[in-house]
Amino acid sequence: MDFSFDEVQEDVRGLAAKLIEGRVTPSRLRELEAGLDRMDRDLWSELAAANLLGLCLPERDGGSGYGILEAVVVLEELGRAVAPVPFLETVVLGAMTIADLGSDEQRGRWLPGVVDGSTVLTAALQEPVGDPLAPATTARRDGSWWRLDGEKVAVPWGPQADAIVVSATTEDGATGLFLSTPDADGLTSERTESTSRQPQLNLSLDGAVAEGLGRGGLPDLHRRALAGMAALAVGVFSQAVRITADYISEREQFGKPIATFQGATLMVADAYIETSGLTLAARSAAWRLAEGRRADDELAIAKFWVADAGQRIAHRCQHLHGGMGVDIDYPIHRYFLWAKELELTLGGATAQLLRLGASMAEEATCTST
Repeated sequence: MDFSFDEVQEDVRGLAAKLIEGRVTPSRLRELEAGLDRMDRDLWSELAAANLLGLCLPERDGGSGYGILEAVVVLEELGRAVAPVPFLETVVLGAMTIADLGSDEQRGRWLPGVVDGSTVLTAALQEPVGDPLAPATTARRDGSWWRLDGEKVAVPWGPQADAIVVSATTEDGATGLFLSTPDADGLTSERTESTSRQPQLNLSLDGAVAEGLGRGGLPDLHRRALAGMAALAVGVFSQAVRITADYISEREQFGKPIATFQGATLMVADAYIETSGLTLAARSAAWRLAEGRRADDELAIAKFWVADAGQRIAHRCQHLHGGMGVDIDYPIHRYFLWAKELELTLGGATAQLLRLGASMAEEATCTST
């Protein structure tokens, strides 16, 4: 199979890379990390001006009518730069969900702001324990509204979000998606910070007021989340390997570049090979998702690569930098931090293997009957 991107997608990649280049620098990242907001508002405005925030939304909503593969292209470039903008959360998790499930009024209220960059969205999918696809958070009818009860943790870019897509289980046992706001009655929040220094929120929902978005939408949202995270990881690890290869080619010990020592060369070669494997797994899963094919197993495989191989790639790159690897004025440490965040979000390696095992067992049972 050929999982290379087509001409339009490569044009999107080139545009995203051009907008990011020269803007997301180590000094700019240090400046943002010293503040409370942490979001690169200048880059966000540039993405909006280039219509990349509306890229994956329907034309009826002011978008360009493309889909998850085009989002993947942008996310890979953002991952290479470890760019602190909520593209995954706003576009892939929030806006694409509202475009698919929202009413005309909901789409009109939220999507124009996404396209022009004035609105930030996010999704609350994780809980203190349990499976993101079987939320313990509950939803009950209250007239034309819903009331949500439960806890959500590590809501990405929550402090910046204007609206939050929340997963919950209804009284009849079905899963659904609901739309709430940070100032909704019954919702209290606590600001936290992720491993990658991304601002997050922990939510306490005590009869929190929310609008319904639709039943049955959680699996599709979860699939897009995994595809988007895998795409970010492709960018993160590809650039980490490139930075490391450049470093060991220039850094000398005993009068020779580190790259001339076989042990160092083999370590970076292993990191490159595993990054290539991750790239294939991530793009294969995203392609199946874009084509409307069953992609659950492939997405679990891609997320397993993010968590399992990603951990090894990050440690090799960090190790090969020696003392420079722990210098926060040098860029490689950010890739290590992003790697750890991507590893654990929505389940690490073990969670993905358990999901694959359950899928295989179900398929075997269906075949035998």
